[in-house]
Amino acid sequence: MAAEFEQLVTEFERFQSGIRNVDERFAGLGAMRQQLSELRAGASSPDGGVTVVTGPGGAVLDVKFTDAALAKGPQALSAALMATLREAVGEAARRQAVLVQEHLGDDHGLVDQVLETQAEAFGTTVEEMRSKLAEETPARERPAAPDDFSEERVLRPSDDAAPPPAPPSTGGSAGDTFLKNLFDEED
Repeated sequence: MAAEFEQLVTEFERFQSGIRNVDERFAGLGAMRQQLSELRAGASSPDGGVTVVTGPGGAVLDVKFTDAALAKGPQALSAALMATLREAVGEAARRQAVLVQEHLGDDHGLVDQVLETQAEAFGTTVEEMRSKLAEETPARERPAAPDDFSEERVLRPSDDAAPPPAPPSTGGSAGDTFLKNLFDEED
């Protein structure tokens, strides 16, 4: 009876740990939403005459022209504006993909999909797009405090987290079997 009780306590503690883990990961959704709402990306034309700032989803937030850009005429201004818009929107999409991937994990290769799509659209290589991404995205440090979960992934544990140890199997009662089936992560 004592062994069965110990096993039930172990299962219950494992369940509580799983609940805390989910709570912690979902708490990160607010941080991700905040980071996405604050996302800004910018690009300037090679001559600096056109500057575009974009936000989440590639929304255009600001467009600036220099007097020299305006003096080049409508065709040149239009071409410079469109090229600069593409760059700024592309950068916003790359940054947004990185933020989402940081929080949700890399199960679907989101950043790689964005880079492949942009490479095809811009007529360049994935490696060139990846180098742009590396230039645009500053390296983030992991939090030093173990209680700070703001940089943790949201929908699945981080890769370096070990799964909880399985409780020892002792044959068990119907209650034990019920708990094992209830909390079996493979279902």
